[in-house]
Amino acid sequence: MRIKEKIEKAGVPLKDWDVQINYGIKTGFNEAFIIDDATRRELIEKCPKSEEIIRPILLGRNIKRYSYQWEGLWLINAHNGLKSKKIPRVDVINDYPAVFEFLSKFREKLELRLDKGDHWTNLRNCAYLDEFDKPKVAWGNLAQQSQFTIIPDGFMINAPSPFFVTNNLYLIAILNSKLGDYYIKSLGVSRSGGYVEYKPMFVENLPIPVPSKEAQELLTEKVQNILLKREAGEETIKEEVEIDSIVSHLYNLTIEEKQLIDLLTFRLAY
Repeated sequence: MRIKEKIEKAGVPLKDWDVQINYGIKTGFNEAFIIDDATRRELIEKCPKSEEIIRPILLGRNIKRYSYQWEGLWLINAHNGLKSKKIPRVDVINDYPAVFEFLSKFREKLELRLDKGDHWTNLRNCAYLDEFDKPKVAWGNLAQQSQFTIIPDGFMINAPSPFFVTNNLYLIAILNSKLGDYYIKSLGVSRSGGYVEYKPMFVENLPIPVPSKEAQELLTEKVQNILLKREAGEETIKEEVEIDSIVSHLYNLTIEEKQLIDLLTFRLAY
C-alpha cells in the first residue's frame, strides 16, 4: 500500500494526459467483415473500387510488447457514416457490387446481429471512426504482462482490444515498465494461467509522472530503439531494464521498493 500511494502521488492519471481510450471495431460477425489476402484480391479484381473500403486490421493476438505482427487480414470497412464530420454511410449495394455479393453470402446472420448499422451491410455506428487514421497506442485486452505498442495510422484495431490516439512514446515506456505493469495489475482482474484483464478502466488510472525534458527525451529514444530492434527481430532486454531503472527513479522509489516490485511482477521472456 505504501508503494501504491507513492506511485499515485508521483503522477497524473493517464486519462488526464489528453487521451481517450476506445475499443476497436465491433463487426458483429467477423467471419463476414474480416477477410484474408486472397479474398481481398478477388474482390478488387471483380471491382477495383472495392479497395476504397478495405483496410488492414490487427486482432488482439497480433499486438505484442513494443511490436505487432500483422497476419495479412483486412476489414471490409462498410461503416455507418460519421455524422459529426458529415461523412455518409457506405452504400455497399450501389457503390461496391463485389463486396455486396460477398456479404450476401452471410445475409441471414448479418441481419440478425445486434451490432449493425442502418443497413445489414453496414458496421455499427462508431463516433471515433477517424481515430483509426492516426498513430495510436494499442494493447491486447487479456495478457500475462503489459503489451503496449504504437500502431501506425491506417491500421484498424479489432475489439475487444483498446487503443488511444497518440505518438507520445514516453507514455509507452511507462505503460510497459515493470512499475506500470505492477500498478495496473493491482487494479485489474486476474484470470487462470496468470492472465490479467488490461481493461481501459484500469489502464487509464495509471499515474504517470510529468517528466523533465531530459527524462522524456531519454525514454523516447530508448523506446524508439526498442521498436527498431523488435522490427528487426533483435533482443531488447538491455533497453527494457534501463527503462525500468529510469521509471523507478521518476517515481522516487527506493532500491528496496524497486526490488519488491521486481519480485511481485511476473515478466515473460521475449
